[in-house]
Formats: sequence, structure tokens, C-alpha cells
Amino acid sequence: MEPSAEPRRVTLAQVAELAGVSVMTASYTYNRPDRVSDRARAKVLAAADRLGYAGPDPSARSLRRGSTRTLGVVLGEHLSYAFEDPAAASFLAGIADVCADRGYGMTILPATGPPTTAAVDGFIVWTTSDDDPILQAVRATKRPAVVHGGPAVPGMGLVGIDDRAAAHAVGAAAFAGARRPAVVSFPLSRDRTSMITTGADITGVAFPVTRARLAGYRQAAEDAGIAWHDVTVAVCARNDAAEAERITATLLAAAAPPDAIAAMSDQQAAGVVRAAGRTIAVTGWDDSPTAAELGLTTVAQSLRDQGAACAHAVLGRRTDTRPAPWTVVHRESTRPGRST
Repeated sequence: MEPSAEPRRVTLAQVAELAGVSVMTASYTYNRPDRVSDRARAKVLAAADRLGYAGPDPSARSLRRGSTRTLGVVLGEHLSYAFEDPAAASFLAGIADVCADRGYGMTILPATGPPTTAAVDGFIVWTTSDDDPILQAVRATKRPAVVHGGPAVPGMGLVGIDDRAAAHAVGAAAFAGARRPAVVSFPLSRDRTSMITTGADITGVAFPVTRARLAGYRQAAEDAGIAWHDVTVAVCARNDAAEAERITATLLAAAAPPDAIAAMSDQQAAGVVRAAGRTIAVTGWDDSPTAAELGLTTVAQSLRDQGAACAHAVLGRRTDTRPAPWTVVHRESTRPGRST
């Protein structure tokens, strides 16, 4: 038995012919209905219903317009990070808000794929390293692009907070009265090596957000009379509470354990609290629900608003060159009188 032939696709020209109108009038019925009379629109829709015409092919429309009406979001992390990390999820929600309002779709792209093949109108790049080849690859597409957090790339927009100033402020809360402060840090390089060091060489850090935060913590430590080379920096490979808990346990088992820890995220801070309890001062970053639950002093910023700002910038709105707003929320984790 031979397979039956696929039914031929009904065309807009056939609809127009049956309706007794021009192809342009039939096209306007779907794409610019305000330019078609009620009578003509009714004739076109009746003809379309009779022929089983579902409407113009979206892919063909995209080709004609030279637009896919889709934004690409490039994540340097594994794709599941977008759904597992609260900060990334909030950021993506802000992009989605704008896409929904403007009639755009959103595609999450792995950093391993060539952006030149992505069927998107523009790119939003989640914070990455200075040497990430994806940045120049995106720039080479000549499509609108914005980086969140950093690095700054000529010809591409940049949205984010002043991480150094925020780290200085929250570090001051963490290190007040401390003698042996420590930092639980994001990775320092793209190889994402986990390690424990002292007085980390900030100039060699590949990720600008991590570099700026370490610089702010260093300033806070020095303001408290503590030399940076005496500050322990525990580097985690991922933004993960379990890893932060393990590395904090190692710090606490040392001969001179830290009495204050500034973590670069609320996720990491949660791991620190699990390992240390309420015996030391702890700060986080992002003011997530976890921070409120644990009573963490933390940096509050709206990643949802920043995601929306990135989307608006890619879609043509002028980028605000000022850093996004932030504040330090003070809670029990850095207040005097913690249990010891």
C-alpha cells in the first residue's frame, strides 16, 4: 500500500480568490486588521474557514520581516542552572516579562554552541569571564547584545550593580569586630577550580563580578584593620549550598577558624550557616527568600528588574548607564549577641 500524499497547504492567494478580494486585503486581515473593512474581513475569514486555512506561516513571516521575534539568553553555566539557581531564575523572569509584553519569545542558549546559528534577533549574555570566546562570537553577529554584570564589551550594552561598592558595604557588616574574616567566593577562572587560599590575587581573577566583589571585601577588611593577605578566600566551583557547606567545614576545622564569613550568594551563605550554625557572622548576596528565612544580612538587588532592563536594551530602548540600585539588608546574622 502506497503512503497517501500529504494534503497541499492552502495558500493566502487561494483564500483571496475565493473571497473575491486582493491578496493584500487578505494579508491585512491577519496582519493589519485595522486597515480592512468589516465586510471584507468577514469575507476573508469565511473563505479561510471553508478552505481550512489556519493563517499565515509564522516562519515565512519571520523571513519576510528579517526578524524571529525571539531573544537569545546565553548562560555560561549548564542549562539546568537557569532553573536551579534562584538568582538566574529571577533574572530570566524579568526578561520573560518584557518578551511577553512585546510579543517576543525567549530561547536559552548554551555557551558551547555558535551564536551565529541561533535564530534570534538579539542576545543577552549572563555574567561571564573576560576571556570567554562567546563574547566576541556574539559581537561578530552584529545583532543587538547586552551583557549582565560584566565584562564590558565595546559595542554591547552592560547592565548591573556596582559590585565593588556593594561588597564593601556588606563586608563592613560581616567583618565588624572580626579577627579572622573569610570569604566564600565564586570561581576565579573558567576552569572553576575549588580551592582555599589567603589574600587572593584579585588582578588575576577572570570574572569581573567576582573580581569586583573581592576588591570590595578587601577594602572592608582593610577598613577593619585586617590585611588582605590574612583573609582566607574559599573558592567554590559552583554557586551551590552543599559545596559551600563542605568548604566551610574545612575552614572551621583549621587551627585558626574564621569568626566571620562573607559569601557571594545567599545559596553559599546557607551552606555556611549549615556548617557553622550561629557561631560566626555570616552575610549573603541577593536577598532571596532563603536570606529572610535564615535571618541573613545580605545585598538586596532586583535581578528581575535587571533582566527586564537587559531585554529592553536589546529591543532598542536606550540603556541607562547608571549602575542598577542595591542596598544592604541588615539581619540577625551580623548582629551582636549571636549564640556562641
